[in-house]
Amino acid sequence: MMDELENPIEADGLPIGQRRRAYLALAAATTMSVLDGTIANVALPTIGREMHVSPALSIWVVNGFQVAVTAALFTWSSFGQSHGLARTWRYGIAIFTVGSLMCALSQNLSLLVASRMLQGVGAAAILSLTSAILRTVFPRAQLGRALGINAMVIGTAVASGPTIGGLILAIAPWPWLFLINVPLGIAIWFATRTAIPLVPGHGEPVHIPSIIASALGFALIVRGIDGFGHGDPRPLIALELIVGGSAFGWFLLRQRGLERPMFAVDLFERPLFALASLAGIFGYTASALAVVSLPFLFQVVMSVTPLQSGLLMTSWPLTMGLTANFAGRLSDRYPAAILSTLGLGMLGTGLALYALLPAQATVLEIVLHGALCGFGFGLFQAPNSRELMANVPREKTASASAIMAATRVGGQTTGVAGAAIIFAAFSISLNVRAIGALTHAHNAITAALFIASSIAFAGAIASSVRFGFPRAKFTVTAS
Repeated sequence: MMDELENPIEADGLPIGQRRRAYLALAAATTMSVLDGTIANVALPTIGREMHVSPALSIWVVNGFQVAVTAALFTWSSFGQSHGLARTWRYGIAIFTVGSLMCALSQNLSLLVASRMLQGVGAAAILSLTSAILRTVFPRAQLGRALGINAMVIGTAVASGPTIGGLILAIAPWPWLFLINVPLGIAIWFATRTAIPLVPGHGEPVHIPSIIASALGFALIVRGIDGFGHGDPRPLIALELIVGGSAFGWFLLRQRGLERPMFAVDLFERPLFALASLAGIFGYTASALAVVSLPFLFQVVMSVTPLQSGLLMTSWPLTMGLTANFAGRLSDRYPAAILSTLGLGMLGTGLALYALLPAQATVLEIVLHGALCGFGFGLFQAPNSRELMANVPREKTASASAIMAATRVGGQTTGVAGAAIIFAAFSISLNVRAIGALTHAHNAITAALFIASSIAFAGAIASSVRFGFPRAKFTVTAS
């Protein structure tokens, strides 16, 4: 069977008309899958009441989706290499659409959580393979631009998830949060039949033990880290991390003995790839830690409403989305070592300024600090992603794409858990009327923001090491 790497479209991408149709479908699918990671959050109280379950149980509507996404990332990358990227990506769209319909029809929590997990399995295919497909769809000289637009789509979707969820719930019952995906998923599936060529993969069977070990290991590690944020029992967290770490460790060791590994461990022998991955983990961890901490700063310390808190944070995702597109174009001309290092430095500076805000800070100060963080993160994200994707041979593009998605998910989960650990260490209380509670809360949030700033600067240091290596070049043939 012809290897997917040998297709002639790989050198210069698709014709411009077909390229636009392909990217519209890719962007729409990415938006759906990212939105569904947060859109259900606002409906949890309603779902809990209607299904007569506790808040602790209803949170599995969100956790189930997240665990399924993380567990399936490397499985889908392996299927993509074996059966073709576009064909496998379309399988994900179909599974996500069916899962969405099942979510809307669920009458009890067990069925809803199972449906959300099915939805998450489909979303994992979209998230793990989109960047790899972009490398095929766009000319090599425009990869940074494509990844910049994709970063803008992801950032906008993450920021707007709760807002869109609230708007839907204002006019319709909660099943419509998921039912709306069904016609969109069907439309995307049909659109990609002609927009994205179905090029065969290498055709060899996937390694089943690796699939099981990666799914179990990655899911338990992320679940264990996430458990800190949800106050899970410490013995349970320890068990999840030990079992997950052991399974994932075996998975990584086994990959070196496979002719076509699911996880291309040897990619980390490439300094630019390894440094881009490390910088990504630092960047996503810092931003997630800050995004979790800032609502507490605004609502607990500054005594604003949840709506006002959301508006105060708008400058961050808005600036990030606009900058990511611009930075993507720059990354096609200038090294990521310059752009990403500068971006993480700006992010770290913005977070430090947030930490230094007084309790009576002005709206202008808050908005400007958020804009600085958003500009910095946008300047970092697309060039770093381009560096990561450009520095791999094409037969390992799917694995690199999954690693990039895992970096994002892992960093975000670690940031959220870090916030919970810091708040617990300071015994933060939301009862600001208690004696000293307001000062205690302010100290905890300040510490969290300073730690986030330090992590961002650590990422800038890791990114700056790339100055010692030549810029990544596209490798068209196998290496």
